[in-house]
Amino acid sequence: MHMTQRDGALDLLKWLALLSMVLDHLRYIGYSVDILYVPGRLAFPWFCLAMAANLSRARSVTTDGHWRYLGWLLLFSAVSEMPYRMFIPDPDTFNVLPTLALGLLVARGWQQPLLQSRLLAAAALVLAALFPERLMFGFFGVLLPLVTLLVIRRPWYFNLLPGLICLAANQWEVLYYSARFGNRAAILGIAVCLIAPLLGMVLLRHAGHFKLPPMRRWAYALYPLHFLLLLLIRKLAA
Repeated sequence: MHMTQRDGALDLLKWLALLSMVLDHLRYIGYSVDILYVPGRLAFPWFCLAMAANLSRARSVTTDGHWRYLGWLLLFSAVSEMPYRMFIPDPDTFNVLPTLALGLLVARGWQQPLLQSRLLAAAALVLAALFPERLMFGFFGVLLPLVTLLVIRRPWYFNLLPGLICLAANQWEVLYYSARFGNRAAILGIAVCLIAPLLGMVLLRHAGHFKLPPMRRWAYALYPLHFLLLLLIRKLAA
């Protein structure tokens, strides 16, 4: 798959991932819209795929660029935590950005044969293994960027593997238990988890003609801001 410096398909994937995330979080504004859980399952694997697509262009991106990538993730992990906790009732985990930051370290550790990168990747895996309950999407969520990177240039059927990892990251035991009793959101959620990486890959390979505003560094601010906006909507609707 050819990745251009400004890839319209990649921009489309990022915007759709953001939209999926917002739809998922609309479940918390006070209305019974549990079915929005289903499109919400696209957000995390598509953000991981966007990360993998950027990493796959490693020859055109400097090491300093990847450190800046990690720095922005860590900065907005901290900035987003308070808005996240204000909006999500009784959260059990940190916001999603620490998971993505650890996932980036793991993927770069595999990609770069440098001692420093390998040690950071090992440390990230240890943290994910010791504290999976504190990370959104847990240990498997940290693995998903790496697994997606490993299959990004392979035939389409290899994307079944990140689909399985995505399902494991989404508390598949709870989904499976609910699906056994005919819960529609759980059944559809399982299906979306399994096919989300493949759908994202189809977009990357066949939607390059789209021209959307590119997501640059300012887009990190959309994560905490969307929590604050939805919190305002919830208070106005109360």
